[in-house]
Amino acid sequence: MKFSEISSESWLELQPYLDTCIIPFTGLKGVESPIEATAALERLRDLLDLVENRYRGRTITYPAFHYDINEKYELVNELCHKIKKSGFKYVIIVTADTYVESSQCPYSDLVLSQPLLEKIMGNEQLTLTAIVQNRIERLWMKGDPL
Repeated sequence: MKFSEISSESWLELQPYLDTCIIPFTGLKGVESPIEATAALERLRDLLDLVENRYRGRTITYPAFHYDINEKYELVNELCHKIKKSGFKYVIIVTADTYVESSQCPYSDLVLSQPLLEKIMGNEQLTLTAIVQNRIERLWMKGDPL
């Protein structure tokens, strides 16, 4: 579910169930052509679909953080901290093109970085869908993404 799909009336009703906030991170450098930027957004959309479609009703996707600037980890980490203070139990960062480690954003509960997940896929013969689902469900069951 995307933030724009919720009215102020429905938020009060849905808030107890929406405990997980998704922060998309595109990782654009600012030098991409419109075609390259579109392709990056499409890759991120495809990865987000794995989360949003399966866990609709428990997750809400906030506006994306698009640019890979020098202070990105500090900014994203601060954003995660503020989102948790606003009432969300979990914050998950999702990125299709950028290498982001959990240690770089300690206020996030889980980082789904497709380049890092693909390394696991190659070693363990798992699909991206299976890895994403496993990580999220383990986070919810145990509070531990690994």
